[in-house]
Amino acid sequence: MSNNKKYKILIVEDEESIRKFIKINLERNDFIVLEAATGEEGLKKAREGKIDIVVLDIMLPGIDGYEVCKILRNEYPTMGIIMLTAKSQDVDKIMGLEYGTDDYMIKPFNPMELVLRVKSLLRRMEIVKVEENEDIIIYGPYKIDIYSRKFYKNDEEIELTPTEYAIMKIFIENPGKAFKRDEILNWVWGYDFFGDPKIVDVNIRRLRSKIEDNPSKPKYIQTVWGVGYRWQRREDD
Repeated sequence: MSNNKKYKILIVEDEESIRKFIKINLERNDFIVLEAATGEEGLKKAREGKIDIVVLDIMLPGIDGYEVCKILRNEYPTMGIIMLTAKSQDVDKIMGLEYGTDDYMIKPFNPMELVLRVKSLLRRMEIVKVEENEDIIIYGPYKIDIYSRKFYKNDEEIELTPTEYAIMKIFIENPGKAFKRDEILNWVWGYDFFGDPKIVDVNIRRLRSKIEDNPSKPKYIQTVWGVGYRWQRREDD
C-alpha cells in the first residue's frame, strides 16, 4: 500500500460514540476521516468527495445501510465498502454481501481489527501496479486490463467491485488451478481475516451473475467439489 497518499474514509454510523471511536483509531493510522449520521448524509458526502472506503452501518435512520450500499455500488463500482452490523445471523451478513459490500464486521469489534480490514481492502484496490508487459490478459471472450483495472466480456466493460476484481485477477492469471477457499481468502482478504469463509462463496456467486452466460451452469468459474473453485479456460470460445 502506498505510503505517500492520504486515503479518505467515510464513516456512516448513527451512534455518535461508535462513530467517534472509529474515527480516532483511523486518524491515528493517518487516514482522512469524514462522518455521517444518516444514510442520506452518507450518500451526500460520498458524492461530494473522492472517498476511498465507506464504513457503513446497516441500521440507520431513514435509508438503511443495505440501500446505501446498493446505491453506492451502482454509482461507484470501485469504491471500497465495509459493512457494520450488530446482528450475528448469517442471513444479515450474506444479505450485505449480496448488495456488493467488500467486507463486514460484527459489533462490538476491536477497532484495530477494523483498521486491518481497511488496509487489507486498500491493498486489493491497489492491485493495478504491475509491469507494463503484463497489462492485458485475454481468455476466450474475456479480457482483463490490469493497468487500468478493468474487466471486459466481448469488449464490453463489466463493472467489478475491488474484491471481485481481485478474485478474477487470481483466476485469470492461474487458469485451471483449483483454489481452496482458504487460499482465496489469504490472497484476497489477507492472512489477518477473521470473518466467515462464506464471503468467498457469495463473491463467487456475484461474479458468476455478472460474467457467465448462464450463472446456474457456469462454464468458466467452476466449482471443484470438496476443494473450492477454478477458472476453466475454454479454447473453443
